[in-house]
Amino acid sequence: MPMAVGVIQTVGFPAVLAAADAMVKGGRVTLVYFDKAERANFVVAVRGSISEVKPAVEAGLAAAVETVGGEVASHYIVPNPPENVLAVLPVDFTDAVEQFR
Repeated sequence: MPMAVGVIQTVGFPAVLAAADAMVKGGRVTLVYFDKAERANFVVAVRGSISEVKPAVEAGLAAAVETVGGEVASHYIVPNPPENVLAVLPVDFTDAVEQFR
């Protein structure tokens, strides 16, 4: 099954929390990464099938914008990332998230 990575970067924590919640509820995806970006930005990444990541990211974007003061800094979807990208970036399935797949 082709896998994809969906990432949303927001300004402020409430927006990224709303985005992460909406993403895991909006599609059959697994949250694989969350961290602070630069300044007051936060980033969240999910993995799953391409057909599930697209609606999950759309739901996350809508939730982030609807949050009071919420602002999306950037977002993207990478369909079928190659193995060398997965080996370098922290978006691979780890033991910590394996139970949620």
